[in-house]
Amino acid sequence: MPVIALFSGTHCHGEEVARKVAESLGYKLFDDQALMVETGKRFQLDEGKLERAIFGKPSIFNKFTHEKERAVACLKNVLANRMQDDQQLVLGYSSHLIPRGIAHVLKVGIIADMKYRVGQLMEKQGGSEKDALKKLHRDDECLATWIDYCFSAKDPWAPDFYDMIIPMDKSNLPNAVGLICDNARKEVLKVSEASMRAVEDFRLATQVELALAKEGHQVGVIAREAVVTLTINKHVLKLAALETDLKKIAGGIAGVKEVETKVGPGYYQTDIYRKFDFDVPSKVLLVDDEREFIHMLSDRLEMRELGAAVVYDGEQALAAVHEDEPEVMVLDLKMPGIDGIEVLRRVKTEHPNVEVIVLTGHGSEEIRKHCMELGACAYLEKPVDIETLTKTMKEAYRKAQQKKAT
Repeated sequence: MPVIALFSGTHCHGEEVARKVAESLGYKLFDDQALMVETGKRFQLDEGKLERAIFGKPSIFNKFTHEKERAVACLKNVLANRMQDDQQLVLGYSSHLIPRGIAHVLKVGIIADMKYRVGQLMEKQGGSEKDALKKLHRDDECLATWIDYCFSAKDPWAPDFYDMIIPMDKSNLPNAVGLICDNARKEVLKVSEASMRAVEDFRLATQVELALAKEGHQVGVIAREAVVTLTINKHVLKLAALETDLKKIAGGIAGVKEVETKVGPGYYQTDIYRKFDFDVPSKVLLVDDEREFIHMLSDRLEMRELGAAVVYDGEQALAAVHEDEPEVMVLDLKMPGIDGIEVLRRVKTEHPNVEVIVLTGHGSEEIRKHCMELGACAYLEKPVDIETLTKTMKEAYRKAQQKKAT
């Protein structure tokens, strides 16, 4: 019997359909929550981080940390190991992590029109039609973000992603369940030697992806007949050196016969390939309303392998810290609206583990003392020597890491 991969819009009866199908076929039901729990236990990862990796938009720091990619690599590895057994129904976002090349997987999409979904939501939770629409649009944005991440596509319901799509506003629960079960019993979806080799290739690809992620790399990974192809999708100055490093890591995984590398379409864009460096801060937030200065500073730090996200006022800074706590913040004091002193006070009160470096062109000894009393780890004045700032940031990062360790 095939594996069933079921992806549903919210308030389309997806969970009810999945449960009934699993009961009818004697399948194990494996949803996103079960995958996160199993992955968290296996890799000692916080379930909240895994949940953000699937359902949340990428952090402003993700370009530098690759946290989402590492979390997804762990999720895919656990899922690939589960795929060694058939007669499973994979429900939710994780269903799209299963490669299309596995022949004994039946991919099912469950959807309904907006009017039907609004009615279902209001029936369950009450409230106004306007509120229901707002919630459903947020849900659909999450679906679209995930599909864009997985396939670089915009439409979660594109026919290419599914073997069958069932509109629940035109069907009912028994008919939907019967349709899926009938298709699951078809000869074409039976497990074969070739389809199990594809499962093993999926498992092998996830092993390689994990090994590369642990070394700070982020590339596309595909395995076919134990031959691994690595796709570099960002420009790199020393391509040959990167290829050698990637091949060495991937070739060291048990079961890999051969490793090939190639460049993808993204290689010719302006974004630069960045190997994650575990010894320097990766979550750095620069806060300054002088846009030309802050972008120049960001570029100069990037040349020294210190990537940083940028915001332009105190309100944006507090929102960014609330969404994803940085390790180090470089903060200007004189800004419109919420000034740097107030940002420093709130950050050290609500997020004491964030190390804040004050960098200002409007300072005095009195202000310096006040900032240090509020918890700043360093106080620098513009114009600042870039080497001094880099050294100060690395010291702040070491201090932050020591706090985490205690």
